[in-house]
Amino acid sequence: MPRSTRLPPAASCATDPVLSVPLASPAAAVAEVFGDDDIRFTRHGRAYRVRGLSRNLSAQSLKVTLRVSVDEHLHLDTLDLYQARARHAFAKGAAVELGVAEEGIAGDLSALVLALEPLQEAAIRGALQPDATKVEKALSAADEAAGLALLGDADLASRIVADVEAIGVVGEGDNALVGYLAMVSRLLDKPLAILIQSTSAAGKSTLMDALLSLMPESQRVQYSAMTGQSLFYLGEGDLRHKILAIAEEEGVRQAAYALKLLQSQGELTIASTGKDPQTGKLVTAEYRVEGPVMLCLTTTAIDIDEELLNRCLVLTINESAAQTAAIQARQRQARTLAGLQTRVRSDHILSAHRAAQTLLRPLAVVNPFAESLTFASDRVRLRRDHVKYLALIDAIALLHQHQRTVKQIDVDGVAVAYIEVTATDIALANRLAHAVLGRSLDELPPQTRRVLAGLDAWVSAQAALLSISRAAVPFTRRHVRAVLGLSDTQLRVHLDRLVQLDYVAQHGGKPGQRFTYSLLFDGDTHSDVPQVMGLSEAGESATSRGKTATSRGSEPNLAGASRPVRGGVAGRLRGGQVPLKPKPDEGLRDPDANKAKHARSRNGATSRALAP
Repeated sequence: MPRSTRLPPAASCATDPVLSVPLASPAAAVAEVFGDDDIRFTRHGRAYRVRGLSRNLSAQSLKVTLRVSVDEHLHLDTLDLYQARARHAFAKGAAVELGVAEEGIAGDLSALVLALEPLQEAAIRGALQPDATKVEKALSAADEAAGLALLGDADLASRIVADVEAIGVVGEGDNALVGYLAMVSRLLDKPLAILIQSTSAAGKSTLMDALLSLMPESQRVQYSAMTGQSLFYLGEGDLRHKILAIAEEEGVRQAAYALKLLQSQGELTIASTGKDPQTGKLVTAEYRVEGPVMLCLTTTAIDIDEELLNRCLVLTINESAAQTAAIQARQRQARTLAGLQTRVRSDHILSAHRAAQTLLRPLAVVNPFAESLTFASDRVRLRRDHVKYLALIDAIALLHQHQRTVKQIDVDGVAVAYIEVTATDIALANRLAHAVLGRSLDELPPQTRRVLAGLDAWVSAQAALLSISRAAVPFTRRHVRAVLGLSDTQLRVHLDRLVQLDYVAQHGGKPGQRFTYSLLFDGDTHSDVPQVMGLSEAGESATSRGKTATSRGSEPNLAGASRPVRGGVAGRLRGGQVPLKPKPDEGLRDPDANKAKHARSRNGATSRALAP
């Protein structure tokens, strides 16, 4: 139903200062407001309709589309009611079309301005208020209790995995947990970003939508695509500590530059040219969008922008036949009575998680184990991977804040509240890091994998024999040929492949001197699951590990050795410095026992090769 408002009457003795014509005493005119974009009223038998008032969010203009009609005659035009010339032209045109006095139309326009100004001011005030749809509603007592019960669960990680599966995601436990923690990291100063990658129809969008549904609506911003400049013109605080989700990575390729800046710098600024509404001159205006923001993308692409890729945790959907069968079974089960019950329960799960996320505070996180942690360091990209690993630990601690003591420290008169990371947080982060940051030995051919296993056993034996770290055990091609019984041709193929895939680091020296190598791999050669090289548990000492921090993918502490390079040339160590007496039970041959054999066969043709 339209609402009515009485237009203020014009003063009977008033004179329009622009048109210089007396205004007739207006008859009562009633305006009917059908919406922000449709206002109607009649005056002296003339019917007016106003469109476009909602677009006038500046007090310096009142540009509308105005139609006036009498019986079958009408006049229509777009004009700024604050401009005298525009009002005069409209009055003159309407007088001709309708066959009425120009002074009467001028009086109508004056009354119209007085009627529209309060509506315009109300629209401006409304635009300055926060969007009511994005303001989180106060939690009810029941929701708050459910949220606190969830956050207080002793096995919160397993609870999250079970709840994600309950709302429809099958068999993606680690991916679901990492994605959930990444969304929790929105409260950190440096949030994580995730990229869910799979072929079409594998379930990447299902996973993202399920994770987003567990977050409060006010904490997430979703788009299907973004243009190159769109991010720069969002509200200054629209993305601060929010989740920005884009359905397909292809939809943000034009905005990739802005996304990378927003992640790296935590804010966006742009200088744009516009027209000053008062002077009409071109002026430069600055637009600013504050972060930090948690980014969530999906993609089917194989080749992804490397700059965007190395800023994200990549979650790969399981596309095996067994997973497909499990999904199909779940789809059939959803049509049963049990499926109906599951859908009803899922509403309670969503409410509990949204309440829990609302109750989380953006506290500072302190990691007392940080200086004892280790990480691979043989590639430049690992600098960013290391930050992701530390942020993952912080997100786990932040999620468990209701199970920790909130401590406080005074820094230059400012009280800072914080929580501390525990050893269990690091253990969980290590397990998840292996899944999302690690590499699988499946990328190695069987023959190369067996060479890696033999080399790993020999290096472990040498490290134990001399009580040094594994990375401090250098070796040359001659040593590997002797220990593993490989020909030079075979060794070149397998060792070069291990160097290229960063399982072995190559060190070089001066021209004419031999290359030396060190083993970067410190995982399980019998495991096919992804593994991250160089991780340590909280409180784990060098003695208990048998590996120091430098052994975790870092350069060996060798005299004359430079940093490990990928197929590059750096320092070296003389081959005679390498101890060559492994433990008897390692199953590897002592190269000293083969000296005579290799002396008789200079080209290594009689050396035993590994069976394919």
